Amino acid sequence: MSKRVAVILSGAGVFDGAELHESVLCLLALDRIGAEVTVLAPDTDQAHVINHQAGQPEATETRSVLKESARVARGPVTALDQAQCSDFDAVLMPGGFGAAKNLCTWAFDGANCSVNPDVEAFLRGMHAQGSWIGACCIAPVIVAKIFGEQGVEVTIGQGDAEHAEVEKTGAKHIKMNVRGVHRDATMRVLTTPAYMEAQRIAELPEGINELVRQLMEA
Repeated sequence: MSKRVAVILSGAGVFDGAELHESVLCLLALDRIGAEVTVLAPDTDQAHVINHQAGQPEATETRSVLKESARVARGPVTALDQAQCSDFDAVLMPGGFGAAKNLCTWAFDGANCSVNPDVEAFLRGMHAQGSWIGACCIAPVIVAKIFGEQGVEVTIGQGDAEHAEVEKTGAKHIKMNVRGVHRDATMRVLTTPAYMEAQRIAELPEGINELVRQLMEA
């Protein structure tokens, strides 16, 4: 029987939503390995909207995280507050600034951030039932914030400043390059740096594919 995997997206676009390369590579790896995938997203507005051509905020524009995530999923996605943890065996979160702006406020507040209540409730529920959690790029900071007091181990790359900020949550940060996948067997968490370290799309698949392989075999 194939594993049922929830993929949590944070919109569509690296600067204000889910990182598209990472999201597609995660979905592709899951499909190739035979996972039954359901895309989830919080039903909330983005923190802000970035014009990706100009690299500047659009002050008067608002966008829905749920509707933008549906662009990546190629159709309707499930709102997180409507999802039941018991319907899934594992969960995976790609990165992008949306993970740090829409799923939590790490981009603005660092280790003092808050996590979207629906995101936190779902991840806590998945952990409580013994399911594995996977996270790429900056998304592991969400895991660090929620489970830091339990000493969860994650990686978001090799940067000293990032390392120090993650450890303020109580989590242990493991420095790794783009190919690395850190496995916290105690907390059932898998993380990989992805674009926190990658300089080009060709560097992404090795770490993401290995994370997905371990997620599916756990």
